[in-house]
Amino acid sequence: MLQATPLTEGWILRHEGGELPAVVPGCVHTDLLAAGAIPDPFLGRNETDLAWVGRRDWTYETELSPVDGHEQTDLVFDGLDTVAEIHLDGRLLGRTRNMHRSYRFDVTGMSGRLTVRFVSAYAEAEAVRGKLGERPAAYAEPYQYLRKMACSFGWDWGPTLVTAGIWRPVRIERWSTARIARVRPLVTVEQGVGVVELAVEVERARVEAPLWVEASVGGVRAIASLDGTEGVVRLEVPDVGLWWPRGYGEQPLYDVELTLQHEGRPLDVWRRRVGFRTVELDRSADAHGTGFTLVVNGERLFARGVNWIPDDVFPSRITRERYRERLGQAADAGVDLVRIWGGGIYESEDFYDACDELGLLVWQDFPFACAAYPEEQPLRGEVEAEARENVVRLMPHPSLVLWNGNNENLWGFRDWGWEARLAGDSWGEGYYLGVLPRVVAELDPTRPYTAGSPWSGSWEHHPNDPAHGTHHSWEVWNREDYAEYRGEVPRFVAEFGWQAPPAYATLARALPGEVLAADSPGVLHHQKADDGSGKLRRGLERHFAFPEGDFDRWHYLMQVNQARAVAAGIEHWRSHWPVCAGTVVWQLNDCWPVTSWATIDGDGREKPLYHELRRLYADRLLTVRMRGRKLVLAAVNQAAEPWAEVLRLRRMSVDGEVIDEAELNFRAARRTVTDVTVPPELVPVGPKEFLVADAGGDGGIDRKTATGTGRGSATGTGSAMGTGSATGTGSATEASAAPEAGAAPEAGAGSEAGASRDASVGPGMGMGTGADTAADRGHGSGTEAGAGPDRDTSTGTGTGTGADTAADRGHGSGTEAGAGPDRDASASTGTGTGADTAAGTEAGAGPGRDARLRPDGVRAVYFPAADREIPYPRPEFDVAVAPGSVTVTARTLVRDLLLQADRLDPAARADRGLVTLLPGERVTIGVSGWKTPDPDAARSALYCLEPSR
Repeated sequence: MLQATPLTEGWILRHEGGELPAVVPGCVHTDLLAAGAIPDPFLGRNETDLAWVGRRDWTYETELSPVDGHEQTDLVFDGLDTVAEIHLDGRLLGRTRNMHRSYRFDVTGMSGRLTVRFVSAYAEAEAVRGKLGERPAAYAEPYQYLRKMACSFGWDWGPTLVTAGIWRPVRIERWSTARIARVRPLVTVEQGVGVVELAVEVERARVEAPLWVEASVGGVRAIASLDGTEGVVRLEVPDVGLWWPRGYGEQPLYDVELTLQHEGRPLDVWRRRVGFRTVELDRSADAHGTGFTLVVNGERLFARGVNWIPDDVFPSRITRERYRERLGQAADAGVDLVRIWGGGIYESEDFYDACDELGLLVWQDFPFACAAYPEEQPLRGEVEAEARENVVRLMPHPSLVLWNGNNENLWGFRDWGWEARLAGDSWGEGYYLGVLPRVVAELDPTRPYTAGSPWSGSWEHHPNDPAHGTHHSWEVWNREDYAEYRGEVPRFVAEFGWQAPPAYATLARALPGEVLAADSPGVLHHQKADDGSGKLRRGLERHFAFPEGDFDRWHYLMQVNQARAVAAGIEHWRSHWPVCAGTVVWQLNDCWPVTSWATIDGDGREKPLYHELRRLYADRLLTVRMRGRKLVLAAVNQAAEPWAEVLRLRRMSVDGEVIDEAELNFRAARRTVTDVTVPPELVPVGPKEFLVADAGGDGGIDRKTATGTGRGSATGTGSAMGTGSATGTGSATEASAAPEAGAAPEAGAGSEAGASRDASVGPGMGMGTGADTAADRGHGSGTEAGAGPDRDTSTGTGTGTGADTAADRGHGSGTEAGAGPDRDASASTGTGTGADTAAGTEAGAGPGRDARLRPDGVRAVYFPAADREIPYPRPEFDVAVAPGSVTVTARTLVRDLLLQADRLDPAARADRGLVTLLPGERVTIGVSGWKTPDPDAARSALYCLEPSR
């Protein structure tokens, strides 16, 4: 039987004539850091001082002891980063030049000093560039000249830390007679029967030995003989359980085992888990252009997605537990699709295992991004070899549903001036339209392939044409206000987003000793986007007065703006299902502490956008839209059951007065969108009025709510403004079924915020908005962005009682009344209470009353005017603190209330983000990781919108 022995002990790294202990898997930077030879590159501006590391050659060494007892011994590297020579006892075993491949060397009968010498990635890239000629790229670094993780050379959200090292496991394998070289599993469903076809390839030590393979799955077994070095075994599993994406069904996984045998003796074994499902990509032409809709098990999906970048600029540090945590966060936010972006890597098995279990669909880019890639040798052979290896490696995973050729390179060729500069030189088209689709069709015909993102399907249309295929929306953020998202209905939005700084505690840790300011040296260094600070400011000033000299206010408002921007896009595009069939937010995560588009920052803390995403990606969403000249409520129902509710509409003033109200019945069929026209008398007029819409509330008492009157509680009074939730029952409804896909996009109107409906996520109030963002991210006309909330969670323990009053919470007095109109209607967006514990008191109820929406209530709040024009009252609210919670009761309108839990304690987290409360409503925010609850501290960590000054 094949025996594998990890080779992890005894490695050293040669440095300055000496030896440093090395960790394998790992890389040079992490070994130098562990030895105290370099400072932490994530802190301050240390990154710049460490540029020398990537420009040096490095050598790893260990001793390989003699082994015997088998006919053959192999040295196996699962990953070498990147250009290396491997010697054993002074003999050259081989050379490598691809981070994305594994390598195997025959070392039978050999032992002695094992040396892996890495050449600087810069030296190799510059040599290839000298041989093949200059190729244009979005950034000045030479990442397109070698097969290495592109973003290690820096990106508009990442540091330039060019790595080298043995980044994936290494082992010794000893075997006799034969071993399994490759198993290619084709997993399909045929008329309810699960089919697994295993194409097996073996390597032989003895050519003449007869070989058999025995396979099993789901209680079914099959045996086949091998002809030479290849064979196929087929298994059929009756009444198989289908694997579904999260929210659509279960995720049953089946163990597959294949054993290679000779004369009844096992020689090697291959084990994987598979799931049975079908996947198609509907790219049919229709009246609106060319579609791009994923179909799983016959069910058409609106993909609720996020873009994924490497979770650490040093990927060898990412553990199985970290993958599970980050992807679990995505699933808890309502995400059902994760796109692995093309400037990163093919992720480890741990990533795809987690997605299989969580029901997260995976869109896998081949690693090409934002550059023209030469198609000549030595790169061409490496590209095909890596594609063949990784396609087969990842085939068992049911979560993997789409192969994508590249990120933005087809677009770049057409729009970024590449065509003229290339003057006929190769640039990658042969990979995306030739090599890669051929490899996928040959090896993995069960999955669709698309040539790029964005891509319209052919050169007959512009590569980023929103009416055809995938679209990247980066004019918003780069040049336009997020209200412009409402100007078009793309078929599938594969990238869009807006920036915000990370959590306060993340910045404080990354910039020790620095007085934080929007333009302080460290804050600017940890902002990598081209004119990123300028775009942040201009984007904010369209809606709010810029808080000069007030870092805390700046930090809060930037995070509000990010959440509103992303909400503007998602609400609009979801309301146009099925013409628009997916949104993929740029981006879920960060690889270091930085101001970026991420939803979860580099320290793993959730930004407010994260909690807002829970509302936006819930199965059921209410959003206020302009359809032609009518104001409507779009009821988006992605659930498997019809949505029939009473809709309570209230036209209110910012002073808390209910001007008019009505109750309407509506019904949205499963997986559809239904429009409910707002009666003319309920349409808010002018900057003092707004609309509140609640579906599913019954005014019941939320048992999780606490007023802070017992032992261990403390109360205080503060101020804020926002809007809450309520319920009602009543009369006629206008249900204009799902808006015709592709119907003319709304020109403006306000934005709204509603309650999150995903009870699995925990209580959370989300803020809704209607605006757009565009990112130029410095590399041509488009880039990616993503945003996200502070990962607030805190557990409160402690006692202490007392009452405080804070009318103006010293830190939160900054101005907010915002700016530019939301597209045509100058509408402002608001926050709504989130599911689970959505606050839903009737306007005018006293502060002691605790009326609330039931957990599955959904809310939308719509302000027809821009924030700058709204005469918000000075926010007033009471604060009660108990172990594990902070309760806020609104005395006035409190808009976009946010508890920044990491200001209470760096380990603290809150279970919700932005929430708007009507007068008399209250919300209880769960807090973990806060050991000494204190009302003054809680009040100082609460932020909300305030009147303009």
